[in-house]
This record gives sequence, structure tokens and C-alpha cells, in this order.
Amino acid sequence: MRILVNLDIMMAKRRVSAGDLAARVGITPANLSILKNNKAKAIRFSTLEALCEALDCQPGDLLEFDSKTEGTSKKTGGV
Repeated sequence: MRILVNLDIMMAKRRVSAGDLAARVGITPANLSILKNNKAKAIRFSTLEALCEALDCQPGDLLEFDSKTEGTSKKTGGV
């Protein structure tokens, strides 16, 4: 996957536990773990917004494009 989720870094900077963040955001600890461990295939904007609000950060603080890793998605037609 070429998009990395740096949630663990921001959680450490803000000194927020996984359980506390999951409760604030309104997702299960299991789903937070999937995000934190870069296992997620997608994220809802509403979840991203809630994470940014809870951690007082911008989406770019949580998401990173890794150009060195070969992507798994294939471009399909359309815009």
C-alpha cells in the first residue's frame, strides 16, 4: 500500500491511548488498530475528520504517500 497511516506517531505526540482515542472518535478499538497498523483499505472522511478533531491535527499529519513502495491499486478508466 502506498498510503501510510501515521496514526501511532500522532497518538504518541498527543499522548493519547488507543482506547481513549477510539472512544472519542466513535470507532471500535479493533478498527482503530486496523488503521494504526496500516491494514485499512479505505477510511471514511467522517472518521478522518473525527481523528483530526480528536488529535488536533490535519489530515496530512496522519496520511503519507510513500513513492518508494510499489502500489497495489491499478488505475482504471475515468477521472
